[in-house]
Amino acid sequence: MRVLVTGASGLLGGAVARAVADAGHEVTTFQRRPSGVAGVRDVAGSMTDPAAVLAAVAGQEAVVHLAAKVSLAGAPAEFEAVNVEGTRSLLGAMRASGVPRLVFVSSPSVAHGGSSIVGDDAAPASPEHARGDYARTKAAAERLALAAATPELRVVAVRPHLVWGPGDTQLVERIVDRARSGRLPLLDHGAALIDSTYVDNAASGIAAALERVDAVSGGAYVLTNGEPRTVADLMGGICAAAGVPAPRLRVPAAVARAAGSLVERAWAVRPGSDEPPMTRFLAEQLSTAHWFDQRRTQRDLRWSPAVSVDEGLRRLAAWYAAGAPAV
Repeated sequence: MRVLVTGASGLLGGAVARAVADAGHEVTTFQRRPSGVAGVRDVAGSMTDPAAVLAAVAGQEAVVHLAAKVSLAGAPAEFEAVNVEGTRSLLGAMRASGVPRLVFVSSPSVAHGGSSIVGDDAAPASPEHARGDYARTKAAAERLALAAATPELRVVAVRPHLVWGPGDTQLVERIVDRARSGRLPLLDHGAALIDSTYVDNAASGIAAALERVDAVSGGAYVLTNGEPRTVADLMGGICAAAGVPAPRLRVPAAVARAAGSLVERAWAVRPGSDEPPMTRFLAEQLSTAHWFDQRRTQRDLRWSPAVSVDEGLRRLAAWYAAGAPAV
């Protein structure tokens, strides 16, 4: 197929573009800067530019949509413009061009209201209950995408959870930087059990969804390694791979949630130059269990993860040992 991958300049987007190309498809990427992926055709543009989106979609046979504003903070209007209106624009362009397949890359946060998730499947996306502007707008966008599913436009939503690996700036780099400076806390005792997804597994799972979209249209699937670890274990493994001290600072979860709420209000008035050190959503993620039943995902997508958490940590350690080269 001729496949458009949006957002391929990010860690996961680049890995997905490579996986789809390796499967034998002709890949075009669409994002604001070069993807850096060999063997694909890059098209520069923004999801907030409907004309650019329409031009990128024309002539394609499928779209894998990863482009999004991903942050713990920022202007709500920016999240709305990129995540919701960008998806609306993409759907309109696909209908106008007759493109019949969409894999919408979402997040488990679209159905997370702050309480523990223990062995659940993919619950319906809920903008009304999602925490933070990113989760809220991704939930609204997933609803738009799945509501667009028809016999002429097949749509599947895939929600990879806590994607990490060499070159990751969203999770790994922040853990390592804060651990190095002694600013990485464990909430309570770091005993909350959480799922995560090594980047190669996330990419292969999304590529599998592309192959299966005709059969599973209208569905939403959480995708993980299927190996829950405690927060302390996962953070400690990442820190060991990078050669920095594991977190020793312990903060009560209730205190972190309260502090996160205060930081959010302060950031709204005077944003910092980086991500806020704590938000209520982040405090909830670090102190509540969230792991998922993967049986339906693996059965319907005919997929299983190839890289274990331990093997992923070994690969991460080798990457740091090699001087953290560009991915």
